Amino acid sequence: MADNGADLARLAEQVAGLAARAGQGRVIVAIAGAPGSGKSTLVEDLAGRLNQQASGQAMVLPMDGFHYDDLYLVPAGLRARKGAPHTFDVGGLYHTLARLRARDEAEVAVPVFDRQIEIARAGARLIPASVPVILVEGNWLLLDQSPWDRLRPVFDLTVMVEVPESVLRARLRGRWEGLGLTEAEIATKLEENDLPNGRLVRDGSVAPDVRLANG
Repeated sequence: MADNGADLARLAEQVAGLAARAGQGRVIVAIAGAPGSGKSTLVEDLAGRLNQQASGQAMVLPMDGFHYDDLYLVPAGLRARKGAPHTFDVGGLYHTLARLRARDEAEVAVPVFDRQIEIARAGARLIPASVPVILVEGNWLLLDQSPWDRLRPVFDLTVMVEVPESVLRARLRGRWEGLGLTEAEIATKLEENDLPNGRLVRDGSVAPDVRLANG
C-alpha cells in the first residue's frame, strides 16, 4: 500500500474544517474506489485521525451493508455478480443517508457486511446523533448512472481512491486465497466480476473532489 499518510492528514484537515463550518449540521463524506483499492482501511484510518483530533467526531457507514442477500440473489440468478451495481439496495442506502443528514433521531442503526459469511448484519452499528462526520465508503457511491446518481446531492465531499489494475488484481487474488477459494473460483471472481467492476468504478464514476492514490 502506498505511503499516503500526508494525503490522509490533509484530507482529515479538510473534513475537520467542513465539520467546523457546519455548526450543528452534519458532514457526509463519500469515499469510493474499486474492489481491492483499500478504501475500507483508508476510511478507518481517516476516522481514527478525526477522532484523535476530537473524540466521537467521525463514524463509518459501509455501503456493503446494503448488499442484497443471497436469498434474493440466488433465485434471481445474480449470485455470481454479487457486488455489481444492481446487487445493492440503493434506496435503502439513500434513506439511511437522509436519516443521518436529518440528525433528528438519538441514533440510527445501520447494517454492516460480514465478508466471512457473505451476509449483511442488520443493525450491526449504531450511529449517535452526536457524531458530526459520517464517512461513507463503497464502490458505487460516485457511479454516474441511475439510481446511484440520486446519492450525490447528499455528499458534502467526495473522494476517489485510485489504484492501478495490476495492484487490484494482486490484492483481490490474496483476498480470495485467504478465504480458501480454488484457482478456478478465483479466476472466475477476478475476470467475471471484480475486475470488470473495478473498471466500471474507474470509467463510470463522476469526477471526485479529491483523488487519493493508494497503490
